[in-house]
Amino acid sequence: MTPKDVLKMAKEKGVKIVDLRFIDLPGLWQDFSIPVSELREDIFADGLGFDGSSIRGFQTIDESDMLLIPDPSTAQMDPFTAVPTLVLICTIKDPITGKAYSRDPRYVAQKAEAYVKKSGVGDTIFIGPELEFFFFDSIRFDQSYNYGFYFIDSEAGAWNTGREGTPDRPNLGYIPRYKQGYFPVPPMDKFQDIRSDMVLALESVGVRVEVHHHEVASGGQTEIDMRYDTLTKMADKVCWYKYCAKQTAKKWGKTATFMPKPLFQDNGSGMHTHQSIWKNGKNLFYERGGYADISKMCLHYIGGILKHAPALLAFIAPSTNSYKRLVPGYEAPINLVYSQRNRSAAIRIPMYSKAEGAKRIEFRTPDPTCNPYLSFAACVMAGLDGIANKIDPGKPVDKDLYELPAAEQKKIKQLPGSLDIVLDNLEKDHDFLLKGDVFTPDLIETWIEYKRKNEVDPVRLRPHPYEFALYYDI
Repeated sequence: MTPKDVLKMAKEKGVKIVDLRFIDLPGLWQDFSIPVSELREDIFADGLGFDGSSIRGFQTIDESDMLLIPDPSTAQMDPFTAVPTLVLICTIKDPITGKAYSRDPRYVAQKAEAYVKKSGVGDTIFIGPELEFFFFDSIRFDQSYNYGFYFIDSEAGAWNTGREGTPDRPNLGYIPRYKQGYFPVPPMDKFQDIRSDMVLALESVGVRVEVHHHEVASGGQTEIDMRYDTLTKMADKVCWYKYCAKQTAKKWGKTATFMPKPLFQDNGSGMHTHQSIWKNGKNLFYERGGYADISKMCLHYIGGILKHAPALLAFIAPSTNSYKRLVPGYEAPINLVYSQRNRSAAIRIPMYSKAEGAKRIEFRTPDPTCNPYLSFAACVMAGLDGIANKIDPGKPVDKDLYELPAAEQKKIKQLPGSLDIVLDNLEKDHDFLLKGDVFTPDLIETWIEYKRKNEVDPVRLRPHPYEFALYYDI
């Protein structure tokens, strides 16, 4: 798509509004809209101004003027708006220097792709994320000086098996048990039609979907898997995915959340991230006859991710809630080892197919609170560091890591257990991210400061409801 193609598309589709979207530093889509009469070819080069000081993680007020540069290749019709609306995803420029903005997460992703080529390792990096999330019926939460609570409800929640039904809301049973929600057919799976509706919305905006199904947790956990794509395009699609999930939920009178661990004592939601590097149409992670048919390059890539995982977590599992998911007993990938077929390892090598094109690694630790542009880019930079330095990942562990004898378990390195610790690790270990100017010191410092000030400290300083059960009468 060229700017001319976009103008032609707008005319053919009867577009009335053009929505310009970009992502803030923490990872939430932002937008503003213009009437189609303002859609001209020159805005694709000159951009449109906005206040960067009002966007989380961006500019200070004395340097607030910034430019959005629409990417014509991203043009899609919004499947949810009442008025025909064309969506364009944008990158960001500084109007004074004319340079791309170093804190723009989409620009970081583009630089990571360019660095793969510049390094000579490959010419394409493919990413395939598997996002899990929940459809709930309602959510209430609040906190003030003298109280704090949340309350979740779902017709599919195991806690509702004993609920007395009403004419408006009968209790008909067929509710997934805790940790037993994987793959049931309707009527136990109450979300088949909602997921199918979301799939159609995704396909209408150019996102190819491979499969959808109910996930393990009770309460409405869902997974819809997208076909893999190149890094930046895949991050764009993750943004569409979250948008379509939330809008489809709203359409059906429900709410969608990508919190990794909204429910106590049930499985959390991850974003298992499949990765492979290609060159001249050849999959460089494939080598027939080795362990799991993976190449030495793939092993070194795994070595880089495992080595830098304590720092990587700051971008791939970047919420305080992430570490409620990353605990033993819930299929969470807390063990820093790799293995074929083994879902208890941080890195799994899928073995469904022997074909070269199917060979990849699955990094199971990321979750969907991440900014996808930063998460994918950080994973790639860690893997490339492993390739450059021939980092040995050690031997695979083809055992159930949750059932190891205590003596063996002690030998397995595990992930850090809180956001504040992984931010400390990122502070110490980030040189691998700076190569090729993919990440900048300024972005990393801003990320750490933002997370500590706006997430770690506010949670740390507030009393937790369960503390009253533990300590009120002491």
